[in-house]
Amino acid sequence: MKLPLPDFLLRKWPALGQKIPSDQDSPADWFAYGMAAYEKRQYFAALTAWKRLAQSGDAKAQYHIGKLYARGEGVIRSVADAVNWYKQAAQAGHIEAQFQLGMIYLNGGPADVYGGASTWFKSAERQDREAAEHNFNLLFPNGLAVARDVDAAIRWIGTAASSGKAEAQAVLGEMCRRGIGIAQNYAFARDWYLLAARQGNASAQCGLGDIHYLGLGVPVDQKTGADWYEQAAAGGDVRARVALATIYLNGRGRAVNRAEAARLFVEAAALGEPRALYNAALMHLSGDGLPENIDKAETYLRRAAKQSYLPAIINLAELFARGKGMAPDLREAAHWYQRAAELGDVESQFIIGRLYATGAGVPVNPRESAKWFLRAAEQGHGTAAHNIAVYFAKGTGVAQDAAKAIEWYKTAAERGITQSQVQLGKLLYSVDADDKRDRNLAAELFRKAAETGDDEAKVALAMLYLRGEGVPRDVPRAKELLEQAAEGGLAGAALQLGQVYFGKHPIEANEVNTREALKWYAKAAEMGDAEAQYTLGLLYLDGNAVPIDADAAADWIEQAAHNDHAASQFQFAVMYCTGKGVPQDNVKAVAWYELAAQLGHALAQYNLAVMVAKGLGCERDQDKAVCWFEKAAAQGLPAAQAALRNIAGADQQSANQQGTKQQSAESNNNSSAR
Repeated sequence: MKLPLPDFLLRKWPALGQKIPSDQDSPADWFAYGMAAYEKRQYFAALTAWKRLAQSGDAKAQYHIGKLYARGEGVIRSVADAVNWYKQAAQAGHIEAQFQLGMIYLNGGPADVYGGASTWFKSAERQDREAAEHNFNLLFPNGLAVARDVDAAIRWIGTAASSGKAEAQAVLGEMCRRGIGIAQNYAFARDWYLLAARQGNASAQCGLGDIHYLGLGVPVDQKTGADWYEQAAAGGDVRARVALATIYLNGRGRAVNRAEAARLFVEAAALGEPRALYNAALMHLSGDGLPENIDKAETYLRRAAKQSYLPAIINLAELFARGKGMAPDLREAAHWYQRAAELGDVESQFIIGRLYATGAGVPVNPRESAKWFLRAAEQGHGTAAHNIAVYFAKGTGVAQDAAKAIEWYKTAAERGITQSQVQLGKLLYSVDADDKRDRNLAAELFRKAAETGDDEAKVALAMLYLRGEGVPRDVPRAKELLEQAAEGGLAGAALQLGQVYFGKHPIEANEVNTREALKWYAKAAEMGDAEAQYTLGLLYLDGNAVPIDADAAADWIEQAAHNDHAASQFQFAVMYCTGKGVPQDNVKAVAWYELAAQLGHALAQYNLAVMVAKGLGCERDQDKAVCWFEKAAAQGLPAAQAALRNIAGADQQSANQQGTKQQSAESNNNSSAR
């Protein structure tokens, strides 16, 4: 059946500069007209001419119509219609149609990939379903999508390959190598690659490079692999260029030649290959093989990063974080670290978690920080496991959960994080999941951490030796551990030694040594320990252990007070009230009482309330006084509770007196009226 040509099309065809074909002209003439129209982008004319032939079973015309539908040239793009025409041509023996049909079946043809027809249908369906379905069936009788069918793909690609098509042979070689739809077989892969390579197919030559260079089914032969890569690179294969460049860079299969490596990387980078972009960027960063050029390196890294190439993303983040050759930009660094984290890079997940914790380059966000620490921890990052354990222990960015804290501390401890061993020991020491103390495990964890030289673990283990919990009681061993930690610079260890020698831990009476206690208290105080500074100050005030020295007392207590030590702030305020060790000064007393009161010191709250109520060192303010009395009373301080009752009684008495005066005035008024 011959398809009649519309008059308007016949009128246009003379513009092609050729004689209009007639019914007596040969199929070759009609096909030539179609090709001429196609080359001039008169796709509908080409379609009409080829359909005339296709209806008569012309495989070449059927193939070209399929190509029009595959590309959406002159028709609505439709992979299903393309398959329909390709299949007719393939069944008639058209090799290119067989190959294209096989490739569609290999990859599948989802509707959304081939235009917006499905989107159009959904929109039309909402307005008139029946009309939409009618029009859809007219426009797309073969449907929209084509399901992936590996068996059909192998059949058609294999048919084309057996007919000598190099591209099909190369693809079949790749399928044998990867085990796609068929059993993996390197020998078959090599045979198919070789057939295609002998025809000059660069992809197959690159595949042979892999076979020999990597030793896939054959002995490793880096030189032969490099030879095949070189042929493929000369044929334009971008992957082969990258492989050959890498060989020139590492000297395995070719002599090291950084200039040649750089040339090949730059050529592949110009084609947008992400690994080439990345390696060319590294060369520009180091100035090795390419001139040092930070701007060019950044451009290359960005282009690779936009293709989600993880190494480029990580290097871009590090470039902005460190600022090589330019000012650091933590906001830009954070952006790329987060991108790498989203792609699953564990170190980037840890880094972005830390950035959200510190507010470097991003706003402080404990929830985001916890999210990324958790993801990194789940991938085996030890420090991230420790950090998320701390978050669960404190309820930072996540709901507080002691059981999860213990779980992650255990994970981090198993990965060698000493601090996790210490914190896990402390957590188990205080309470475990069964609400029972686990001294033995805590002691073992502290011991392991202490053996690594961790001073905090030594102090924790020493406290167990002092109490005989989880380990036999051993005061000399406790002192030894505390001295090691103190000499290592841990102020808390020096403080505990002072406490031991002062008899504040259970020891024999003959082991109390005030002189040693003072030595270690002083060492801790000098190292900035507020509790030690406060303790020394009190000792110089009461004169029991050392001669009274009000000036020294004031000096140590003031240092502790400036370290936000509430008890010291309270004591310093008392000294200003009494003029002991410092000049009497109620204004300064009020100031220090208020600092201690804000930190929750009940006596400071009470004394501050008294001074405010009386206007000592400040303006009198009854409301403020009541407020501080209430805070102290809420902590159970009897004096504050009594003060509040007195204030309430005084207010009631005043109210009663006011009521009596009011009644008296009313009585006088009534008397006058009479």
